[in-house]
Amino acid sequence: MAASLHDQIADAIASNPTILFMKGTPEMPRCGFSARTVAVLQDLGVPFAAVDVLPDPAIRQELSAISNWPTIPQLFVDGELVGGCDIVMEMYESGELAEVFGIENAPPALAPAEAPHAGSPPLSIENRLN
Repeated sequence: MAASLHDQIADAIASNPTILFMKGTPEMPRCGFSARTVAVLQDLGVPFAAVDVLPDPAIRQELSAISNWPTIPQLFVDGELVGGCDIVMEMYESGELAEVFGIENAPPALAPAEAPHAGSPPLSIENRLN
């Protein structure tokens, strides 16, 4: 029996040290908030997994039920929700985000430009309950 959508999402969060649920992919974000969050992670040089929530509205719905956070993107580090774009940007600008990743002597935070790629391809979570 295939894992439930809830279990697939929970497993992706647990299995990836850093995972971003976003609109689009790191190579082609489909909203400005997702693009800014990807750019921050890339600027810090943090490898991360990504999940595009757009192919199936149930993914976004189940993710919000798990995280108790209504907006996308959602960044998780070590299984814990860090937050959405605004929180990630504030933490980046203050240097707190670099600390979360154990990055010392991070360069001063500037408005990150969109970077071309994040490294590994996005994860695919499918709703197989239909």
